[in-house]
Amino acid sequence: MIAAGLAAGLLVVPLVHATTTSAAAGGGPAVKFMPPSTTLGTASPTDVGLDPAPIEAAVAQVRSHEQPVGSARYPLYPGAVGLMGYEGKVVRTDASGWAVAYGDQGVALPADQRVPMREDTIFDLASVSKLFTSIAVVQLIQEGKVGLEEPVATYLPEFAAGGKEQVTVRQLLTHTSGFVAWLPLWSAYPDRESRIAAVMAQPLDAPPGTRYLYSDLNLITLGVLVEKLRGEPLDQVVAHRITGPLGMTDTGYNPTAVDRTAATEYQSSPPRGVVRGEVHDENAWSLGGVAGHAGVFSTAGDMAVLSQALLNGGRYGKARILSPASVRLMVTDFNTAFPGDNHGLGFELDQRWYMDAMSGPHTAGHTGYTGTSIVIDFDTHSFAILLTNRVHPSRDSGSVNGARREWTHGLAYAQGIDASRGDDAWFSGDANATTSTLTTALDVPAKGGRLAFDLYLDTEESDLLHLETSADGGATWAPLPFVVRDRGPVDHPDGVTSGSGTRRWTQARADLAPGSQLVRWRVVTDPLYLGRGVLVDDVVARAQGGLLLDGEADPGGFQAVGWRLVAR
Repeated sequence: MIAAGLAAGLLVVPLVHATTTSAAAGGGPAVKFMPPSTTLGTASPTDVGLDPAPIEAAVAQVRSHEQPVGSARYPLYPGAVGLMGYEGKVVRTDASGWAVAYGDQGVALPADQRVPMREDTIFDLASVSKLFTSIAVVQLIQEGKVGLEEPVATYLPEFAAGGKEQVTVRQLLTHTSGFVAWLPLWSAYPDRESRIAAVMAQPLDAPPGTRYLYSDLNLITLGVLVEKLRGEPLDQVVAHRITGPLGMTDTGYNPTAVDRTAATEYQSSPPRGVVRGEVHDENAWSLGGVAGHAGVFSTAGDMAVLSQALLNGGRYGKARILSPASVRLMVTDFNTAFPGDNHGLGFELDQRWYMDAMSGPHTAGHTGYTGTSIVIDFDTHSFAILLTNRVHPSRDSGSVNGARREWTHGLAYAQGIDASRGDDAWFSGDANATTSTLTTALDVPAKGGRLAFDLYLDTEESDLLHLETSADGGATWAPLPFVVRDRGPVDHPDGVTSGSGTRRWTQARADLAPGSQLVRWRVVTDPLYLGRGVLVDDVVARAQGGLLLDGEADPGGFQAVGWRLVAR
Protein backbone atom coordinates (compact mmCIF):
# COMPACT_ATOMS: atom_id res chain seq x y z
CA MET A 1 0.00 0.00 0.00
CA ILE A 2 1.08 3.59 -0.56
CA ALA A 3 0.90 5.88 2.44
CA ALA A 4 -2.02 8.21 2.90
CA GLY A 5 0.08 11.15 1.76
CA LEU A 6 -0.43 10.07 -1.87
CA ALA A 7 -3.98 11.31 -1.73
CA ALA A 8 -4.90 14.26 -3.93
CA GLY A 9 -3.90 17.67 -2.63
CA LEU A 10 -6.34 19.99 -0.90
CA LEU A 11 -7.78 23.14 -2.41
CA VAL A 12 -5.97 26.17 -1.02
CA VAL A 13 -5.47 29.77 -1.99
CA PRO A 14 -2.19 29.90 -3.99
CA LEU A 15 0.70 31.93 -2.68
CA VAL A 16 1.72 35.14 -4.41
CA HIS A 17 3.99 34.29 -7.35
CA ALA A 18 6.68 36.89 -6.85
CA THR A 19 10.33 36.64 -7.84
CA THR A 20 13.28 38.55 -6.46
CA THR A 21 16.32 37.58 -8.53
CA SER A 22 17.21 36.97 -12.13
CA ALA A 23 17.73 33.30 -11.28
CA ALA A 24 14.19 33.07 -9.99
CA ALA A 25 12.93 34.79 -13.12
CA GLY A 26 14.49 32.20 -15.38
CA GLY A 27 18.22 32.86 -15.19
CA GLY A 28 18.86 29.66 -13.26
CA PRO A 29 19.39 26.12 -14.51
CA ALA A 30 17.23 24.70 -17.27
CA VAL A 31 15.02 22.71 -14.92
CA LYS A 32 12.32 20.74 -16.72
CA PHE A 33 9.08 20.56 -14.77
CA MET A 34 6.30 18.04 -15.22
CA PRO A 35 2.72 19.18 -15.91
CA PRO A 36 1.55 20.89 -12.69
CA SER A 37 -1.58 18.72 -12.58
CA THR A 38 0.49 15.52 -12.15
CA THR A 39 -0.46 13.49 -9.08
CA LEU A 40 1.16 10.23 -8.10
CA GLY A 41 -0.14 6.89 -9.19
CA THR A 42 1.46 3.48 -9.04
CA ALA A 43 2.92 1.41 -11.85
CA SER A 44 5.29 -1.48 -12.31
CA PRO A 45 8.74 -0.57 -13.63
CA THR A 46 8.01 -2.25 -16.95
CA ASP A 47 4.78 -0.25 -17.34
CA VAL A 48 6.85 2.95 -17.59
CA GLY A 49 9.74 1.52 -19.58
CA LEU A 50 12.11 0.78 -16.71
CA ASP A 51 14.26 -2.31 -16.37
CA PRO A 52 13.15 -4.00 -13.11
CA ALA A 53 16.44 -5.87 -12.62
CA PRO A 54 18.53 -2.94 -11.24
CA ILE A 55 15.63 -1.97 -8.98
CA GLU A 56 15.31 -5.45 -7.50
CA ALA A 57 19.08 -5.59 -7.08
CA ALA A 58 18.86 -2.36 -5.07
CA VAL A 59 16.08 -3.81 -2.90
CA ALA A 60 18.24 -6.85 -2.13
CA GLN A 61 21.26 -4.67 -1.35
CA VAL A 62 19.33 -2.43 1.03
CA ARG A 63 17.88 -5.44 2.83
CA SER A 64 21.31 -7.04 3.14
CA HIS A 65 22.40 -4.36 5.59
CA GLU A 66 19.79 -5.41 8.14
CA GLN A 67 21.96 -8.20 9.55
CA PRO A 68 25.14 -7.73 11.61
CA VAL A 69 28.38 -8.32 9.73
CA GLY A 70 31.24 -10.23 11.29
CA SER A 71 31.70 -9.43 14.95
CA ALA A 72 29.47 -6.33 14.87
CA ARG A 73 26.91 -6.21 17.64
CA TYR A 74 24.34 -4.43 15.51
CA PRO A 75 23.46 -4.29 11.82
CA LEU A 76 23.93 -1.10 9.84
CA TYR A 77 20.25 -0.48 10.51
CA PRO A 78 17.41 -2.72 11.78
CA GLY A 79 15.01 -1.77 8.99
CA ALA A 80 14.26 0.45 6.04
CA VAL A 81 11.51 1.79 3.81
CA GLY A 82 12.50 2.72 0.29
CA LEU A 83 10.42 4.33 -2.44
CA MET A 84 11.21 5.10 -6.07
CA GLY A 85 9.23 7.42 -8.32
CA TYR A 86 9.49 7.98 -12.06
CA GLU A 87 7.45 10.16 -14.42
CA GLY A 88 4.62 10.61 -11.94
CA LYS A 89 4.43 6.97 -10.86
CA VAL A 90 5.60 5.19 -7.73
CA VAL A 91 7.37 2.23 -9.30
CA ARG A 92 8.72 0.49 -6.20
CA THR A 93 8.11 0.62 -2.48
CA ASP A 94 9.78 -1.79 -0.09
CA ALA A 95 9.53 -2.11 3.68
CA SER A 96 11.84 -4.52 5.46
CA GLY A 97 13.28 -5.27 8.85
CA TRP A 98 12.25 -3.74 12.13
CA ALA A 99 10.97 -0.35 13.23
CA VAL A 100 11.71 -1.31 16.83
CA ALA A 101 14.25 -4.06 17.55
CA TYR A 102 16.12 -3.03 20.71
CA GLY A 103 15.29 -1.95 24.23
CA ASP A 104 17.14 -0.33 27.09
CA GLN A 105 20.93 -0.61 27.03
CA GLY A 106 20.62 -1.60 23.37
CA VAL A 107 19.54 -5.14 24.24
CA ALA A 108 17.77 -7.02 21.45
CA LEU A 109 14.05 -7.44 22.09
CA PRO A 110 12.33 -10.83 21.93
CA ALA A 111 10.65 -11.50 18.60
CA ASP A 112 7.16 -10.94 20.01
CA GLN A 113 8.11 -7.45 21.22
CA ARG A 114 9.67 -6.24 17.99
CA VAL A 115 7.75 -3.96 15.66
CA PRO A 116 8.10 -4.68 11.93
CA MET A 117 8.69 -1.94 9.37
CA ARG A 118 5.66 -0.99 7.29
CA GLU A 119 5.32 1.17 4.21
CA ASP A 120 3.61 3.80 6.36
CA THR A 121 6.15 3.75 9.20
CA ILE A 122 6.89 7.29 10.38
CA PHE A 123 10.58 8.27 10.55
CA ASP A 124 12.50 11.02 12.27
CA LEU A 125 13.88 12.82 9.20
CA ALA A 126 16.68 14.57 11.13
CA SER A 127 18.36 17.12 8.83
CA VAL A 128 15.98 16.44 5.95
CA SER A 129 13.80 18.72 8.12
CA LYS A 130 15.95 21.60 6.85
CA LEU A 131 14.12 21.39 3.52
CA PHE A 132 10.82 22.29 5.17
CA THR A 133 12.35 25.33 6.86
CA SER A 134 13.98 26.31 3.57
CA ILE A 135 10.67 26.07 1.70
CA ALA A 136 9.06 28.25 4.38
CA VAL A 137 11.80 30.85 3.86
CA VAL A 138 11.50 30.75 0.07
CA GLN A 139 7.76 31.27 0.42
CA LEU A 140 8.55 34.50 2.28
CA ILE A 141 11.00 35.48 -0.47
CA GLN A 142 8.34 34.70 -3.06
CA GLU A 143 5.88 36.99 -1.29
CA GLY A 144 8.39 39.82 -1.12
CA LYS A 145 8.59 39.70 2.68
CA VAL A 146 12.24 38.61 2.73
CA GLY A 147 15.11 39.55 0.43
CA LEU A 148 17.49 36.76 -0.46
CA GLU A 149 20.50 39.07 -0.34
CA GLU A 150 19.30 41.07 2.65
CA PRO A 151 21.18 40.84 5.95
CA VAL A 152 19.43 38.52 8.38
CA ALA A 153 19.67 41.28 10.99
CA THR A 154 17.16 43.27 8.93
CA TYR A 155 14.53 40.89 10.23
CA LEU A 156 16.21 39.69 13.44
CA PRO A 157 18.14 42.66 14.87
CA GLU A 158 19.52 40.52 17.70
CA PHE A 159 21.31 38.38 15.11
CA ALA A 160 23.76 41.21 14.41
CA ALA A 161 25.62 40.39 17.64
CA GLY A 162 29.09 38.90 17.35
CA GLY A 163 29.91 40.53 14.01
CA LYS A 164 27.06 38.99 12.00
CA GLU A 165 25.63 42.25 10.66
CA GLN A 166 26.39 41.40 7.03
CA VAL A 167 25.35 37.71 6.98
CA THR A 168 22.60 37.34 4.38
CA VAL A 169 19.59 35.09 4.12
CA ARG A 170 21.22 33.35 1.16
CA GLN A 171 24.36 32.61 3.15
CA LEU A 172 22.32 30.87 5.84
CA LEU A 173 20.46 28.80 3.22
CA THR A 174 23.70 27.79 1.47
CA HIS A 175 25.86 27.26 4.59
CA THR A 176 28.30 30.02 3.66
CA SER A 177 27.55 32.25 6.63
CA GLY A 178 30.77 31.62 8.55
CA PHE A 179 28.95 30.02 11.47
CA VAL A 180 30.45 27.15 13.45
CA ALA A 181 28.87 23.78 12.70
CA TRP A 182 27.18 23.14 16.04
CA LEU A 183 26.72 24.21 19.63
CA PRO A 184 25.73 22.02 22.63
CA LEU A 185 22.56 23.99 23.23
CA TRP A 186 20.79 21.20 25.08
CA SER A 187 23.47 20.82 27.73
CA ALA A 188 24.98 24.30 28.00
CA TYR A 189 21.79 26.35 28.44
CA PRO A 190 18.76 25.86 30.70
CA ASP A 191 15.74 26.66 28.53
CA ARG A 192 14.53 27.41 25.01
CA GLU A 193 14.90 31.18 25.37
CA SER A 194 18.53 30.98 26.45
CA ARG A 195 19.33 28.45 23.75
CA ILE A 196 17.93 30.63 20.97
CA ALA A 197 19.69 33.64 22.49
CA ALA A 198 22.96 31.71 22.36
CA VAL A 199 22.56 31.15 18.63
CA MET A 200 21.77 34.82 18.05
CA ALA A 201 24.84 35.86 20.06
CA GLN A 202 27.27 33.32 18.61
CA PRO A 203 30.16 35.05 16.76
CA LEU A 204 31.29 33.92 13.33
CA ASP A 205 34.13 31.49 12.85
CA ALA A 206 34.97 32.90 9.40
CA PRO A 207 34.02 36.01 7.41
CA PRO A 208 30.64 35.55 5.70
CA GLY A 209 30.85 34.17 2.18
CA THR A 210 34.45 32.94 2.47
CA ARG A 211 33.88 29.25 3.10
CA TYR A 212 31.30 26.48 3.03
CA LEU A 213 30.62 24.79 6.36
CA TYR A 214 27.42 22.86 6.97
CA SER A 215 25.89 24.25 10.17
CA ASP A 216 22.72 23.53 12.10
CA LEU A 217 22.89 27.10 13.41
CA ASN A 218 22.06 28.45 9.95
CA LEU A 219 18.70 26.70 9.88
CA ILE A 220 17.93 27.25 13.55
CA THR A 221 18.26 30.96 12.79
CA LEU A 222 16.02 30.71 9.75
CA GLY A 223 13.40 28.87 11.78
CA VAL A 224 13.34 31.80 14.21
CA LEU A 225 13.09 34.21 11.27
CA VAL A 226 10.08 32.34 9.87
CA GLU A 227 8.35 32.33 13.24
CA LYS A 228 8.84 36.07 13.70
CA LEU A 229 7.64 37.08 10.25
CA ARG A 230 4.70 34.67 10.20
CA GLY A 231 3.70 35.35 13.79
CA GLU A 232 3.24 31.68 14.63
CA PRO A 233 5.42 28.70 15.62
CA LEU A 234 7.40 26.92 12.91
CA ASP A 235 5.42 23.70 13.22
CA GLN A 236 2.20 25.59 12.50
CA VAL A 237 3.76 27.42 9.56
CA VAL A 238 4.87 24.12 8.03
CA ALA A 239 1.45 22.55 8.65
CA HIS A 240 -0.54 25.49 7.29
CA ARG A 241 1.63 26.29 4.27
CA ILE A 242 3.34 23.04 3.22
CA THR A 243 2.14 19.73 4.59
CA GLY A 244 -1.53 20.61 5.00
CA PRO A 245 -2.03 21.93 1.47
CA LEU A 246 -0.15 18.95 0.01
CA GLY A 247 -2.15 16.41 2.00
CA MET A 248 0.95 15.12 3.79
CA THR A 249 -1.10 13.84 6.71
CA ASP A 250 1.73 11.86 8.33
CA THR A 251 4.26 14.70 8.30
CA GLY A 252 4.98 17.11 11.13
CA TYR A 253 6.75 17.69 14.42
CA ASN A 254 6.15 15.76 17.65
CA PRO A 255 4.07 12.97 16.08
CA THR A 256 1.01 11.64 17.85
CA ALA A 257 0.97 8.24 16.10
CA VAL A 258 3.88 7.00 18.20
CA ASP A 259 2.98 3.35 17.60
CA ARG A 260 3.83 3.84 13.90
CA THR A 261 7.18 5.58 14.43
CA ALA A 262 10.56 3.95 13.99
CA ALA A 263 12.68 3.97 17.12
CA THR A 264 16.02 5.73 17.15
CA GLU A 265 18.79 5.70 19.72
CA TYR A 266 19.03 4.42 23.26
CA GLN A 267 20.30 7.50 25.07
CA SER A 268 21.73 7.56 28.58
CA SER A 269 22.94 11.17 28.35
CA PRO A 270 20.52 12.82 28.37
CA PRO A 271 18.68 9.95 30.13
CA ARG A 272 15.93 9.43 27.53
CA GLY A 273 16.05 5.66 27.15
CA VAL A 274 15.03 4.33 23.72
CA VAL A 275 13.88 7.39 21.81
CA ARG A 276 10.66 6.81 19.90
CA GLY A 277 8.15 9.40 18.80
CA GLU A 278 10.42 12.23 19.94
CA VAL A 279 13.10 13.92 17.87
CA HIS A 280 16.48 12.23 18.18
CA ASP A 281 18.58 15.40 17.81
CA GLU A 282 19.32 16.64 21.32
CA ASN A 283 19.29 20.32 20.42
CA ALA A 284 15.94 20.06 18.64
CA TRP A 285 14.59 18.02 21.58
CA SER A 286 15.69 20.76 23.98
CA LEU A 287 13.83 23.29 21.83
CA GLY A 288 10.56 21.43 22.30
CA GLY A 289 10.90 19.19 19.27
CA VAL A 290 10.39 22.08 16.83
CA ALA A 291 13.48 23.64 15.29
CA GLY A 292 14.68 24.86 11.92
CA HIS A 293 17.35 22.20 11.59
CA ALA A 294 15.56 19.03 12.80
CA GLY A 295 12.29 17.74 14.20
CA VAL A 296 10.14 16.76 11.21
CA PHE A 297 8.77 13.21 11.07
CA SER A 298 7.37 11.73 7.86
CA THR A 299 6.70 8.63 5.77
CA ALA A 300 8.09 7.58 2.42
CA GLY A 301 4.69 8.17 0.85
CA ASP A 302 4.42 11.71 2.14
CA MET A 303 7.95 12.52 1.02
CA ALA A 304 7.01 11.20 -2.42
CA VAL A 305 4.24 13.81 -2.56
CA LEU A 306 6.69 16.57 -1.69
CA SER A 307 9.10 15.30 -4.35
CA GLN A 308 6.39 15.26 -7.00
CA ALA A 309 5.21 18.73 -6.02
CA LEU A 310 8.70 20.05 -6.66
CA LEU A 311 8.98 18.15 -9.94
CA ASN A 312 5.67 19.79 -10.91
CA GLY A 313 7.14 23.23 -10.27
CA GLY A 314 5.65 23.70 -6.81
CA ARG A 315 2.14 22.33 -7.23
CA TYR A 316 0.44 19.06 -6.32
CA GLY A 317 -3.21 18.48 -7.17
CA LYS A 318 -5.00 21.77 -6.55
CA ALA A 319 -2.46 23.05 -4.04
CA ARG A 320 0.48 25.25 -4.95
CA ILE A 321 3.15 25.81 -2.29
CA LEU A 322 5.78 27.46 -4.52
CA SER A 323 5.89 29.12 -7.92
CA PRO A 324 7.96 27.44 -10.65
CA ALA A 325 10.42 30.35 -10.41
CA SER A 326 10.84 29.71 -6.69
CA VAL A 327 11.53 26.01 -7.24
CA ARG A 328 14.16 26.97 -9.83
CA LEU A 329 15.67 29.27 -7.24
CA MET A 330 15.88 26.46 -4.70
CA VAL A 331 17.80 24.23 -7.11
CA THR A 332 20.13 26.91 -8.50
CA ASP A 333 23.74 26.42 -7.43
CA PHE A 334 24.75 29.48 -5.42
CA ASN A 335 28.04 27.93 -4.30
CA THR A 336 30.02 27.99 -7.52
CA ALA A 337 32.87 29.56 -5.52
CA PHE A 338 33.11 26.32 -3.53
CA PRO A 339 33.49 23.47 -6.06
CA GLY A 340 32.10 20.20 -4.81
CA ASP A 341 29.83 21.91 -2.28
CA ASN A 342 27.07 22.72 -4.77
CA HIS A 343 24.09 24.09 -2.90
CA GLY A 344 20.78 25.65 -3.71
CA LEU A 345 18.46 27.21 -1.15
CA GLY A 346 18.31 24.42 1.41
CA PHE A 347 18.95 21.70 -1.15
CA GLU A 348 22.27 20.02 -1.76
CA LEU A 349 22.98 19.62 -5.47
CA ASP A 350 24.93 17.07 -7.51
CA GLN A 351 26.39 15.14 -4.55
CA ARG A 352 27.58 11.80 -5.89
CA TRP A 353 28.52 10.52 -2.41
CA TYR A 354 24.88 9.68 -1.80
CA MET A 355 23.14 10.40 -5.12
CA ASP A 356 25.40 8.03 -7.10
CA ALA A 357 24.24 7.66 -10.71
CA MET A 358 21.28 10.00 -10.15
CA SER A 359 23.72 12.84 -9.49
CA GLY A 360 23.78 15.70 -11.95
CA PRO A 361 23.57 19.50 -12.16
CA HIS A 362 19.79 19.33 -11.78
CA THR A 363 19.67 16.73 -9.01
CA ALA A 364 18.68 18.00 -5.57
CA GLY A 365 18.49 16.26 -2.23
CA HIS A 366 19.37 16.04 1.42
CA THR A 367 20.35 13.48 4.03
CA GLY A 368 19.52 13.06 7.70
CA TYR A 369 21.69 11.80 10.55
CA THR A 370 19.14 9.18 11.58
CA GLY A 371 19.65 7.42 8.24
CA THR A 372 17.26 9.21 5.90
CA SER A 373 17.69 10.66 2.42
CA ILE A 374 15.78 12.14 -0.48
CA VAL A 375 17.10 12.59 -4.04
CA ILE A 376 15.12 14.37 -6.78
CA ASP A 377 16.36 14.35 -10.39
CA PHE A 378 14.65 17.07 -12.42
CA ASP A 379 16.19 15.87 -15.69
CA THR A 380 14.55 12.43 -15.54
CA HIS A 381 11.53 13.35 -13.39
CA SER A 382 12.49 10.74 -10.84
CA PHE A 383 13.08 10.55 -7.11
CA ALA A 384 14.51 8.05 -4.66
CA ILE A 385 13.62 8.10 -0.97
CA LEU A 386 15.37 5.87 1.54
CA LEU A 387 14.38 5.99 5.20
CA THR A 388 16.25 3.88 7.74
CA ASN A 389 16.59 3.87 11.52
CA ARG A 390 20.39 3.83 11.42
CA VAL A 391 20.84 5.13 14.97
CA HIS A 392 18.67 2.37 16.52
CA PRO A 393 19.95 1.47 19.04
CA SER A 394 23.33 3.23 18.60
CA ARG A 395 24.71 6.04 16.47
CA ASP A 396 27.94 4.06 16.15
CA SER A 397 26.60 1.49 13.66
CA GLY A 398 28.25 3.24 10.72
CA SER A 399 27.45 5.29 7.63
CA VAL A 400 24.47 4.44 5.41
CA ASN A 401 25.91 6.28 2.41
CA GLY A 402 26.60 2.97 0.70
CA ALA A 403 22.94 1.96 1.00
CA ARG A 404 21.85 5.39 -0.19
CA ARG A 405 24.00 4.99 -3.28
CA GLU A 406 22.69 1.48 -3.90
CA TRP A 407 19.12 2.74 -3.80
CA THR A 408 19.68 5.65 -6.18
CA HIS A 409 21.90 3.51 -8.42
CA GLY A 410 19.05 1.04 -8.90
CA LEU A 411 16.64 3.70 -10.10
CA ALA A 412 19.21 5.39 -12.34
CA TYR A 413 20.28 2.19 -14.06
CA ALA A 414 16.69 1.03 -14.47
CA GLN A 415 16.18 3.97 -16.83
CA GLY A 416 18.81 2.75 -19.28
CA ILE A 417 20.40 4.69 -22.14
CA ASP A 418 19.27 4.37 -25.73
CA ALA A 419 22.01 3.55 -28.24
CA SER A 420 23.00 6.43 -30.47
CA ARG A 421 22.69 4.16 -33.49
CA GLY A 422 21.23 0.71 -33.94
CA ASP A 423 19.94 -1.51 -31.18
CA ASP A 424 22.87 -1.61 -28.78
CA ALA A 425 26.06 0.08 -27.60
CA TRP A 426 29.24 -0.89 -25.79
CA PHE A 427 29.02 -0.28 -22.03
CA SER A 428 32.03 -0.21 -19.71
CA GLY A 429 30.16 -1.61 -16.68
CA ASP A 430 28.99 -0.27 -13.35
CA ALA A 431 31.46 -1.50 -10.76
CA ASN A 432 33.86 0.42 -8.55
CA ALA A 433 37.59 -0.30 -8.41
CA THR A 434 37.72 -2.01 -11.81
CA THR A 435 39.49 -1.65 -15.13
CA SER A 436 37.65 -2.53 -18.34
CA THR A 437 39.00 -2.49 -21.88
CA LEU A 438 37.48 -2.51 -25.35
CA THR A 439 40.11 -3.20 -28.03
CA THR A 440 40.14 -3.37 -31.82
CA ALA A 441 42.92 -4.01 -34.36
CA LEU A 442 43.43 -1.64 -37.31
CA ASP A 443 45.73 -1.61 -40.33
CA VAL A 444 46.09 2.06 -41.20
CA PRO A 445 47.65 2.95 -44.59
CA ALA A 446 50.61 5.25 -45.09
CA LYS A 447 48.59 8.45 -45.29
CA GLY A 448 46.93 7.78 -41.93
CA GLY A 449 43.30 7.52 -41.02
CA ARG A 450 40.47 8.80 -38.83
CA LEU A 451 38.60 7.21 -35.95
CA ALA A 452 35.07 8.37 -35.16
CA PHE A 453 32.72 7.18 -32.44
CA ASP A 454 29.79 8.36 -30.36
CA LEU A 455 30.52 8.77 -26.65
CA TYR A 456 28.23 8.86 -23.63
CA LEU A 457 30.21 9.90 -20.58
CA ASP A 458 28.76 10.23 -17.09
CA THR A 459 31.43 9.50 -14.50
CA GLU A 460 32.85 11.14 -11.42
CA GLU A 461 35.94 13.18 -12.16
CA SER A 462 38.29 10.49 -10.84
CA ASP A 463 36.82 7.65 -12.97
CA LEU A 464 38.81 8.02 -16.17
CA LEU A 465 38.32 7.03 -19.78
CA HIS A 466 41.59 6.48 -21.66
CA LEU A 467 41.76 6.24 -25.44
CA GLU A 468 45.04 4.51 -26.28
CA THR A 469 46.97 2.98 -29.12
CA SER A 470 49.68 0.31 -29.27
CA ALA A 471 52.06 -0.42 -32.15
CA ASP A 472 53.69 -3.45 -30.49
CA GLY A 473 50.75 -5.76 -30.00
CA GLY A 474 49.77 -4.38 -26.62
CA ALA A 475 53.14 -4.52 -24.89
CA THR A 476 53.10 -0.74 -24.46
CA TRP A 477 50.34 1.83 -24.87
CA ALA A 478 50.33 5.54 -25.68
CA PRO A 479 47.52 8.08 -25.29
CA LEU A 480 45.54 8.79 -28.45
CA PRO A 481 44.41 12.44 -28.39
CA PHE A 482 40.86 12.99 -29.56
CA VAL A 483 38.28 15.73 -29.98
CA VAL A 484 34.81 15.65 -28.40
CA ARG A 485 32.04 17.80 -29.82
CA ASP A 486 28.91 18.36 -27.75
CA ARG A 487 26.31 20.38 -29.66
CA GLY A 488 28.79 23.11 -30.44
CA PRO A 489 31.38 23.11 -27.59
CA VAL A 490 34.58 21.23 -28.44
CA ASP A 491 36.88 19.50 -25.96
CA HIS A 492 40.37 18.23 -26.77
CA PRO A 493 41.28 15.45 -24.30
CA ASP A 494 44.88 14.33 -24.47
CA GLY A 495 43.76 10.73 -24.57
CA VAL A 496 42.16 10.89 -21.09
CA THR A 497 38.80 12.29 -20.02
CA SER A 498 36.02 12.05 -17.45
CA GLY A 499 32.82 13.92 -16.92
CA SER A 500 29.50 14.20 -15.22
CA GLY A 501 26.00 15.40 -15.70
CA THR A 502 25.44 15.95 -19.42
CA ARG A 503 23.77 12.55 -19.93
CA ARG A 504 23.77 12.73 -23.69
CA TRP A 505 25.69 11.36 -26.62
CA THR A 506 28.60 13.37 -28.00
CA GLN A 507 30.76 12.94 -31.09
CA ALA A 508 34.42 11.97 -30.76
CA ARG A 509 37.13 12.03 -33.45
CA ALA A 510 40.82 11.01 -33.45
CA ASP A 511 43.57 10.96 -36.06
CA LEU A 512 45.22 7.57 -36.61
CA ALA A 513 48.91 7.22 -37.41
CA PRO A 514 49.97 4.85 -40.22
CA GLY A 515 50.70 1.20 -39.46
CA SER A 516 49.21 -1.87 -37.83
CA GLN A 517 48.01 -1.00 -34.36
CA LEU A 518 45.63 -1.74 -31.55
CA VAL A 519 43.20 0.90 -30.36
CA ARG A 520 41.46 0.55 -27.02
CA TRP A 521 39.05 2.34 -24.74
CA ARG A 522 40.12 1.76 -21.13
CA VAL A 523 37.94 2.81 -18.20
CA VAL A 524 39.38 2.83 -14.68
CA THR A 525 37.03 3.37 -11.74
CA ASP A 526 38.17 4.21 -8.22
CA PRO A 527 36.81 2.56 -5.03
CA LEU A 528 33.84 4.92 -4.51
CA TYR A 529 30.96 6.55 -6.40
CA LEU A 530 29.61 5.88 -9.86
CA GLY A 531 27.76 7.74 -12.55
CA ARG A 532 25.82 6.15 -15.37
CA GLY A 533 29.09 5.03 -16.90
CA VAL A 534 30.79 5.15 -20.28
CA LEU A 535 29.18 3.99 -23.51
CA VAL A 536 30.72 3.89 -26.97
CA ASP A 537 28.69 3.41 -30.16
CA ASP A 538 28.87 3.73 -33.94
CA VAL A 539 32.63 3.20 -34.10
CA VAL A 540 33.98 3.86 -37.60
CA ALA A 541 37.60 3.97 -38.77
CA ARG A 542 38.34 5.34 -42.25
CA ALA A 543 41.37 6.02 -44.42
CA GLN A 544 41.80 7.54 -47.83
CA GLY A 545 41.62 4.09 -49.28
CA GLY A 546 38.25 3.29 -47.71
CA LEU A 547 36.62 1.81 -44.63
CA LEU A 548 38.88 0.19 -42.00
CA LEU A 549 36.21 -0.69 -39.42
CA ASP A 550 32.44 -0.44 -39.11
CA GLY A 551 31.59 -1.33 -35.52
CA GLU A 552 27.86 -1.52 -36.19
CA ALA A 553 28.31 -4.06 -38.95
CA ASP A 554 31.10 -5.99 -37.21
CA PRO A 555 30.72 -6.03 -33.40
CA GLY A 556 32.95 -9.10 -33.46
CA GLY A 557 35.83 -6.83 -34.40
CA PHE A 558 36.28 -5.90 -30.73
CA GLN A 559 37.84 -7.72 -27.82
CA ALA A 560 35.92 -6.79 -24.68
CA VAL A 561 37.16 -7.24 -21.11
CA GLY A 562 34.56 -5.87 -18.71
CA TRP A 563 32.69 -4.10 -21.51
CA ARG A 564 29.49 -5.55 -22.89
CA LEU A 565 26.91 -4.78 -25.54
CA VAL A 566 23.71 -3.42 -24.01
CA ALA A 567 20.33 -2.65 -25.50
CA ARG A 568 19.16 0.45 -23.61
